[in-house]
Amino acid sequence: MTALLELHQITKRYGAVQVLHGVDLRVDAGEVVALVGDNGAGKSTLIRTIAGAGAADGGEIIWRGQPVTLDTPHIAASLGIATVYQDLALCDNLSVAANLYLGREVPRRSSRAIGWLDDRQMEADASRLLRTLGVAIADVRRPVASLSGGQRQTVAIARALLGDPQLVILDEPTAALGISQTQEVLNLICRLRDQGHAVILVSHNLDDVLAVAGRISVLRLGVNNGEFVTAQSSREQVVAAITGAMRRAPQTLGASE
Repeated sequence: MTALLELHQITKRYGAVQVLHGVDLRVDAGEVVALVGDNGAGKSTLIRTIAGAGAADGGEIIWRGQPVTLDTPHIAASLGIATVYQDLALCDNLSVAANLYLGREVPRRSSRAIGWLDDRQMEADASRLLRTLGVAIADVRRPVASLSGGQRQTVAIARALLGDPQLVILDEPTAALGISQTQEVLNLICRLRDQGHAVILVSHNLDDVLAVAGRISVLRLGVNNGEFVTAQSSREQVVAAITGAMRRAPQTLGASE
């Protein structure tokens, strides 16, 4: 089966600092792949490369079987790659619906309302999308500032889905959330997977990773240091790969074929 996304020997340097040293990654449609590693492992650099926010210096990126160059976010988005960064980039003073459609507002079709926005249509579509995702926000006219942390995260994810992406990258989506809010976000990730979206989950929280990811890819100091099938691997094996106690974890620990 052709992978949705394949990275082969990706390298990235910032000045004199080599951040990525030939990283490989594979993501298939309808699966959650967790990208884990300690601070400085290269996770943020790698997802920026996939998102088109920082082109790789070397290596090859394959999208649906074809080589591509991801050197701008627009190119990544046009292929079907959406990224939700940790800061969420929501406007607290705007409503849920306005945040979902920020930058892609729907104009009224009447010739007498040129320049006016179709708020009713955007609110109806926003409500429909949130229901599809199982997100419990009853009133999409509520300002985002009034939402809980988990609800804010789900709004940011829902906004990324408006373009119907095939791959969604989530950067620390449960950071600083409480237990119930975290579960809300993890449930949404599972629904994305079940709807056929591929998800790259970047997280320091191994409980979250083990709960939703089918595979776990470990980065350490800019190199691959293990890939695990979650159902066939232990927390101790993953931690050993993250900390360096296990060097380049062998394929027998559950890596995909």
